[in-house]
Formats: sequence, structure tokens, C-alpha cells
Amino acid sequence: MEVKIFNTQDVQDFLRVASGLEQEGGNPRVKQIIHRVLSDLYKAIEDLNITSDEYWAGVAYLNQLGANQEAGLLSPGLGFDHYLDMRMDAEDAALGIENATPRTIEGPLYVAGAPESVGYARMDDGSDPNGHTLILHGTIFDADGKPLPNAKVEIWHANTKGFYSHFDPTGEQQAFNMRRSIITDENGQYRVRTILPAGYGCPPEGPTQQLLNQLGRHGNRPAHIHYFVSADGHRKLTTQINVAGDPYTYDDFAYATREGLVVDAVEHTDPETIKANDVEGPFAEMVFDLKLTRLVDGVDNQVVDRPRLAV
Repeated sequence: MEVKIFNTQDVQDFLRVASGLEQEGGNPRVKQIIHRVLSDLYKAIEDLNITSDEYWAGVAYLNQLGANQEAGLLSPGLGFDHYLDMRMDAEDAALGIENATPRTIEGPLYVAGAPESVGYARMDDGSDPNGHTLILHGTIFDADGKPLPNAKVEIWHANTKGFYSHFDPTGEQQAFNMRRSIITDENGQYRVRTILPAGYGCPPEGPTQQLLNQLGRHGNRPAHIHYFVSADGHRKLTTQINVAGDPYTYDDFAYATREGLVVDAVEHTDPETIKANDVEGPFAEMVFDLKLTRLVDGVDNQVVDRPRLAV
């Protein structure tokens, strides 16, 4: 039997009470958001005839999601992170701002406080037995297209097992392994030595992958490298690059792949190039330049304030 009660005065009045709109005090913005979310969920229950069994299965799922600390993993998997980027892109388009370097999602695994150096950094600790040396470098350009000295380039990525330091269940990585902040040199350039990262998948028994299974979707990410880039007078850029040729480059469960953010890893085996780059043997090279955009009326109108791990 199907009943329709959502549009009755009793339900609409109850929604206002449940979301605090009839109470003094509290946060008006939170009340506004909760009223809308509750209204949409109540309407979904009615429109889809969601049963009590299905509802309580959903509550149990949310409890599991929190216990496993996977909310930040499910968010990009359901496209929320990419949708927020799409909204920022639309805001920029309305303001006539062109992003020469596309933004893309941050992901949940940034850690503040990485060691900082000028111009060059060694990112890996040399302990990964399967690590293949990578030289990653580029130039940061200002909004006028000029090389930008003293920009801060924060880079982080996974190891060859797909694990990030500070989140590695094996405990094999030292603090801040493959996490560095580089201040660009007088020519606006940065350069790091690290290892090629591996792609990875969601924990197979975790709640994120469980839901993706119900949707008929995989939970894999391609090999990628994260960036924050900031400089005086410019908006902070959040982006990441994918290693070209990864089987999931254009099938990323987190929807982070964008044109302009897929970079070839060029292999070098000749002795002269190896010596010139001060490495011990064959290595890969990736070149990635980034261009920033200026502040809007003196303000970074799209900076994201979110909980992040700090060590």
C-alpha cells in the first residue's frame, strides 16, 4: 500500500520543528541546511517507498562508515568532491576567470607540516624495495604567465603499495615519507626526487567498496600525485596529476581525472642523462608546469577550509 503524506501541513510543520526553525538560538545556516536535507530525505522515503528495514540498514551503514573512518573516501566516490569542483569552475566562468591549470579534488589524505626546502627536495626515504626513481619538476607561473619565485608547492603521493605515510596500515613508512613542501627558486622552478606511485583501490571489505559493489562500480584510482600551490596575490590551487598509461587514468572511481592533468612518465636509461640528474640508475621523468590565478577583489574566493591531519 502506498501513502502520500509529505505535503500535508502536519509533516511540513514537523519538519520545521525537527530542524529547529521554531526554536530561538542555534545557528540559522545549520537550521536552513538541515531543513532542506530532512525535507529531501523525507520526500525520498515517500517517493521511493523506502521501507523501515531499508532505512535502518542505511543507519547501520552510516555507523559502519564512521567506525571505519571512510566518509572522506566515499565522498569522492559518490562524486561530491568533483561536483564541488564543477561549481567552482562555473563560478570562475561567470567571473571570466580562466584556469590554465585545472583544479581537481584534494582527497582525504593530506597531512600538514611536511618538511620544507627551497627549489629541490628528496621526497622518499629510500626504503621502498620496489621504488622506481622519479624526477618530477616544473615551473610555477603567475596570473600574467611569468615565472613565480617563492611560491609554495606542496606535493604528496602513495608508495608502490598504494599507501600514504601517516595512513599506512603496514607501519613501514616514516613520518612525511613522500610528502614535501618546496619553495620555488628565483626562476619559479621546483624539482623533486621521489618514486613512481602506484594506483590503489578502496579497502575491499570496507563500507565504501560495499556500496560501490551494490552500484556495480569498482573502487580503483590510477597512479597520481597531489599538489597544493600557493603564492602571495594568487588563489591557492588544489590539483593532482595522473600518470599516463595507467589502466584507470580515465576510469577513476573518484572522478579526479581532467584534461591537462595527465602527464607522461618518460623513461631514461642513457648514462649521460642518469649522471646529469644525479641518480644511481634508470629513472622516470615527469614535467608539470602550473599557472595560478590572481585573487578576486583581494580575496581567495575559493579556498577550502576543511578538517585535515596535522603532525
